[in-house]
Amino acid sequence: FPGGRRDPADGDAVATALRETREELGVAVAAASVWGQLRTLPDRHGMTVAPVVANLGQLEALTLKPNPDEVEEVFTLPLAHLLLEENQGYTHFRTASGYGYTLPVFLNGPHKVWGLTAIITELTLELLVPGRY
Repeated sequence: FPGGRRDPADGDAVATALRETREELGVAVAAASVWGQLRTLPDRHGMTVAPVVANLGQLEALTLKPNPDEVEEVFTLPLAHLLLEENQGYTHFRTASGYGYTLPVFLNGPHKVWGLTAIITELTLELLVPGRY
């Protein structure tokens, strides 16, 4: 999930997502591959995040060139893996004021998908496989 601030030259959230994907992962995604945009979400800093979903084709055919200044590690999770209950969980948080909330988490060996990335993953699963997730 590449991400970043919208540049003045970006026409919209989709243009921002395509540019960020190119800058962070070295992958040029055609606008025609974009399936759509999920609902906007606030991040923990009060910024608005506009997730964009696109079809990148066969991941094995992609040549990723991660930008080391922005990306520490790249990993993928197959849809089938995300749908297994043993790879799904929830993390419970409580703020200093006593307000509690629960967020999804997805597990994969040493990798744990949590926070805003897990929320976006959950929204995407709800769209892609309604009834199974």
